[in-house]
Amino acid sequence: MTNSIRKHPSAPSADPELIATLKQIPVALLSDQLQRNRGSTGLQPYHHPAPLAGTAVTVRTRAGDNLAILRAFDICRPGDVLVIDADGDIANALVGGIMTFYAASVGVAGMVLDGAIRDVAEIRERPFPVYARGVNHRGPYKDGPGAINVPVSVGGMAVCPGDIVVGDQDGLVVLSREEAPTVIQKALLQQQKEEETMHAIREGRWDRSFVDTLEARSINV
Repeated sequence: MTNSIRKHPSAPSADPELIATLKQIPVALLSDQLQRNRGSTGLQPYHHPAPLAGTAVTVRTRAGDNLAILRAFDICRPGDVLVIDADGDIANALVGGIMTFYAASVGVAGMVLDGAIRDVAEIRERPFPVYARGVNHRGPYKDGPGAINVPVSVGGMAVCPGDIVVGDQDGLVVLSREEAPTVIQKALLQQQKEEETMHAIREGRWDRSFVDTLEARSINV
């Protein structure tokens, strides 16, 4: 049938200890270890502030249609993050209060949608992470087609099934499970350095001589 949903098995879940560690690290620090040119653009958090980290289950759907999302719930495991590519279309909401509440009830760690949502006032009261491109009261169609666990693009990020999605109020980054340990190690070192800088500021001894070095090498003359 032309409106069928293509379904592929989920990749193995990421190590729970790795996920727990990533929830404690600000996305900005992770982004700094990724050359500051990876991560989401244009997707906003709509939930009550709460960290997000989990294994990606991806969905590719027609703009404004959520049939593939409904089917993807059957594939999601506790701790998975539903990552939904709807071409950035915001003419119709893909999910609202009911579907996000259901996702949380079955253990989904969060939802990332390159599309629209609705029932925002309800979603904002909950700590269940929901990121989207926009808001529209107009509801979704349920006709398909779609695909589950295929490579997708959301908010300028390429996401493959099994990637690790991390989010906070600053936005989202995606890590492969292979690079995650190294990125974590570097981010924790930077976090320690930033804490030392904050301590120096409090004591009035922050060395700002680096500004002279930066200005000296500037080519904007």
